[in-house]
Amino acid sequence: MTAIKGILFDKDGTLFDFAETWEAWANAFLIRLSKGDIGRATDLGATVGFDFTANRFLHDSIVIAGTPGEVVAVLSPHVPELSSEALLSLLNEEAERAPQSEVTPLVPFLEGLKARGLRLGVATNDAEVPALAHLGKSHVTHLFDFIAGFDSGHGGKPGPGQLLAFAAKVGLDPSQIAMIGDSTHDLLAAKAAGMIRVAVLTGMATAEDLAPHADVVLADITHLPNWLDGVDR
Repeated sequence: MTAIKGILFDKDGTLFDFAETWEAWANAFLIRLSKGDIGRATDLGATVGFDFTANRFLHDSIVIAGTPGEVVAVLSPHVPELSSEALLSLLNEEAERAPQSEVTPLVPFLEGLKARGLRLGVATNDAEVPALAHLGKSHVTHLFDFIAGFDSGHGGKPGPGQLLAFAAKVGLDPSQIAMIGDSTHDLLAAKAAGMIRVAVLTGMATAEDLAPHADVVLADITHLPNWLDGVDR
């Protein structure tokens, strides 16, 4: 395997625990959207694969790997009082407020990767503004050479646009970059871009879901340094 010189991370479910972050967002967003009508909040949650009563996402929820635009497209027919633009604005506003639970303390973790001479980036299907807000709250924005959301001009995953844009930005061949993610969208994007595919299990997908699409499956990003040591020998 080619020596790895760049690491591109997904955000939610990879740098941050998916359930702890987005279940809180879904609850707050649906209550606001329904103006406190719990019955309507429950019905709206069902349209995007969120069990409002149990406060958990279903395995196939569009929120897990989809873009905010895709979530809005599903919700819009059920919220005729709001335009798609207004609904997207509300979704992103609540997303910026979502509490972030770091999988591991990110500052020392990322500084350790930078010390190895690695170029680092983030490619998320979240919108760019909430993504920057989340990374800013964790004080890690400056540690990345590249940050892109689905609306940053490169498209969303599973398309390879964000990944290829990172490779171009840092001057690396895609084969020298590992894409780290918790969903098949991440891994399919990595395959399309010609990158090494690393799955982690801090999202909603299981090892069985991810293994067929991954070069390696790790429990979480804390296992990345040891894996890099083995790859680069």
